Amino acid sequence: MDKQYDDVIIDRVIEMAWEDRTPFEAILFQFGIAESEVIEIMRRELKLSSFKLWRKRVSGRKTKHLKLREESTDRFKCNRQRNITNNKISKR
Repeated sequence: MDKQYDDVIIDRVIEMAWEDRTPFEAILFQFGIAESEVIEIMRRELKLSSFKLWRKRVSGRKTKHLKLREESTDRFKCNRQRNITNNKISKR
């Protein structure tokens, strides 16, 4: 990996890569960092056990690869998820 990234970018890339629903294509679009480079960043910056856990989890995961996702472009929302309100009483 020839490119050097500052700590802020590396932190954000790790955060996005760790999220299950953020595809690698979003990281490529936002930072110009390809999936293989993301994997190298994760390998270099995480502890070995954390990297192995992450790699096992994201390998082949539909949500991490736009090509594997279903046709729907809607954002995921669980049918049990309530609408967010600022009314504290409604959260009981």
